[in-house]
Amino acid sequence: MKLRDFRIGWRALIQEPAYTLAVVLGLGVGLAACLLLLGFVRYSMEYDAHLPDVDRIYVAKQHFNIDPDSPLHEVVPMLLREPALKTPGVTGAALFIPARPEITPLTVRVNRSMFAVRGLTVMPGFTEMLGMRAVWGNLADALDKPDRFVVTEAGALRLFGTANALGRTMLAEGHAVQVGAVVPTPPANTTIPFEVIFGVNSVVAGPDIRHEMLTGEHGWMGKMLIRVQPGASLPAIVDRLQKVVDAAPSLHQYPPETRARLGTRKAIELTMSPLRDAYFDYKMQNSFISMPGDRANPVLVAGLAALALLILLMAAINYVNLSMVRVLRRQREVAMRKVLGAGVGQLMLLFLFESLLVAMTATALGLMLAWLALPVFSQLVNRQLDGLFTLQNIVAAFGIGGLLGVLTAIYPAWVALRVHPTQVLAGRPDTESRGSMQWRRALTVLQVSVAMGFAAVTIAVAWQTHYAMHASPGFDPAPFVIVDMPERVRDSEKARRFYSALAAQPGVAGVAISEDPVGRLDWIWSRELKRPGGQGATMEMKSVSANFFELYGIAPLAGRLFQAEWDKEDDRVPVVLNAAAVRELGFASDEAAIGQTVLFTGFDNKVISKRIVGIAPDLRFHSLRDTPRATAYELWTAGTVLSVRAASDPAAVERGVRALWPSFFPDAIPKVVRAGDVLARNYADDARLAKLMSVATGIALAIAAFGTYVLSANTVQRRAREIVLRKLHGARGADIGVLVVREIGALVLAAAAIASPLAVVAIRRYLAGYIEHAPIGYWTLLIALSLTLAIALIAIARHTWIAMRMAPADALRS
Repeated sequence: MKLRDFRIGWRALIQEPAYTLAVVLGLGVGLAACLLLLGFVRYSMEYDAHLPDVDRIYVAKQHFNIDPDSPLHEVVPMLLREPALKTPGVTGAALFIPARPEITPLTVRVNRSMFAVRGLTVMPGFTEMLGMRAVWGNLADALDKPDRFVVTEAGALRLFGTANALGRTMLAEGHAVQVGAVVPTPPANTTIPFEVIFGVNSVVAGPDIRHEMLTGEHGWMGKMLIRVQPGASLPAIVDRLQKVVDAAPSLHQYPPETRARLGTRKAIELTMSPLRDAYFDYKMQNSFISMPGDRANPVLVAGLAALALLILLMAAINYVNLSMVRVLRRQREVAMRKVLGAGVGQLMLLFLFESLLVAMTATALGLMLAWLALPVFSQLVNRQLDGLFTLQNIVAAFGIGGLLGVLTAIYPAWVALRVHPTQVLAGRPDTESRGSMQWRRALTVLQVSVAMGFAAVTIAVAWQTHYAMHASPGFDPAPFVIVDMPERVRDSEKARRFYSALAAQPGVAGVAISEDPVGRLDWIWSRELKRPGGQGATMEMKSVSANFFELYGIAPLAGRLFQAEWDKEDDRVPVVLNAAAVRELGFASDEAAIGQTVLFTGFDNKVISKRIVGIAPDLRFHSLRDTPRATAYELWTAGTVLSVRAASDPAAVERGVRALWPSFFPDAIPKVVRAGDVLARNYADDARLAKLMSVATGIALAIAAFGTYVLSANTVQRRAREIVLRKLHGARGADIGVLVVREIGALVLAAAAIASPLAVVAIRRYLAGYIEHAPIGYWTLLIALSLTLAIALIAIARHTWIAMRMAPADALRS
């Protein structure tokens, strides 16, 4: 067969524009969704892959056993750097910390503009570990001199308006520092993001930070990467570093009762894990040093990969079904080509060419749709996917399209090869075999079951997310505005004056001070409280002002809560516990705890006697995924968070905060947010997942509806003679409609039988991450079934109507 003979297939596609448009659009949409989802999966799998010898780089982590509920943190004592460099099997150790705690990021001034930047303070060896090179300037010199810093090309463009910012100056923490080197911008999929880097000798680091990073005297924490030799023993390296931690006096200043409770367990337990796996350490939590940054649940990423393939499978099934119907209509053409001498290979090539043509066109359309949808998709997954459309990915997309074209051509070509020329040309067209018909029905059932399962899981995720976002945190968040300040109230004259000025603003009902707003854990810390002669318990400590509970309108479960009228700010004696703390301390009831004494050890290891004045209800500092922790509230005004209660309009209070801010903090960017938004951010990933799944479910339902439409068309065509004979024997239009609906309805119910158990398993696995569930039950499955049935009925409505209106004479004549 010559290439020009394929013009027949090309012309056949052009002559049937409706068919061609349907298959190209169906495959294009499916491929677009698949390419975006697989692009995100690949992006996730390549986190930190740009670093040299990344498979030999490990992250040092610790578990702080003083608090039994404390998770692993990606910080370790900074004193470990020097011992790590001397450990056999270690070829490098990079120590770094954020230039400022990420909850109060570094703010810099360039000319008259202010910027919040992601900065790191690093020890020597950091740039070598990351394989960093200078595009402009001297990297080593920039990190050694006190008044120099390093900036990425993207950071230079944002701060100075040009990538070549060598020699440009900015103000940071009141110090003028100059760009000493410009380095390439790291890719977005890195767990070590930064815009600027300061050396340990920088004036921005400050003398205390510099001293600790160089000596590790006080046991402060930092982030550390360790590169190991091939074949080195990781347990031996961890054991060597663990011995250093165990022998450091600064890390073991605990009261006797804490040591007794630890027993044989280590207070700080070290571990190491590959840097390539850091992105999937999704259970990492905020610490006052740094935030975990981008993380993902590997099960979720694998689920998105499966979702991509299922959507593509559904689109391919649609194409195969349409091709099958078209082959049945082209029996005379196939028979004539056989009579004229076309062999098996020629017929196979004909259908393969048509399928490849459709698949390549659909791939081009899918790439265009994916490119148009990329900004929205990036928002849904909360990742920067600007580099998704690389030449390599585009070639891979056409490779997927070509493979799809080959696979979807096999079955239609096989059916075409079974056409009998003598029978077809004699006017007795072959009918579809029973096996072929059952196969296509099974494919449609698969389509519908996938769509129905998606719908059920999506509804469950969306409902649980809605429930979690609107669950009561223990107070009404609507009138509250949260303000994060750059300085502590008790220790800063400016902060105290701002606090007083804000409280005097019109429309402000009151202002309270705390370390964290309810729903966010920035400065989480814990201590052991102990009953004299009795048991102790580790609990989270919350420092608040005397009017905190009054302002939030929180009533005590027993006793009284702090009150501005009775309590003195920063009084170290009174303490308020929550109900979980009462139980863990072993009190018989909330009332029995009132007036009792508990002993508390401060950071200076001095024991403080505290008196329990009241029991507070549980406030949701944690999300619904976490069990409420034992919590103790003390009076302390050194927090940086102001909770501002609006008398009427919170928006007016926000405007008032922004108007006051420059007079008190001219070199800081205001951080003002509604209390409800603070709570909602705990479920931001769930909300994005629900939206993403809603889009995927919409695509799946549309594909399933189209497949059902094709099946109903074929059903009416195949049973046309039966339908008219029924009419001739007295069947009414409604009876004919029921005949068609019953056949399609049976397929939908079969799909429900397949999808429901799988959806139940998926929903249960998702809800297992929550300790409190929305009243979901099985109604999500019923809604998914009803939605799928409704869409199926809409899809078959046209052909059901055609069957009901079919004229017996026309059908028998054809």
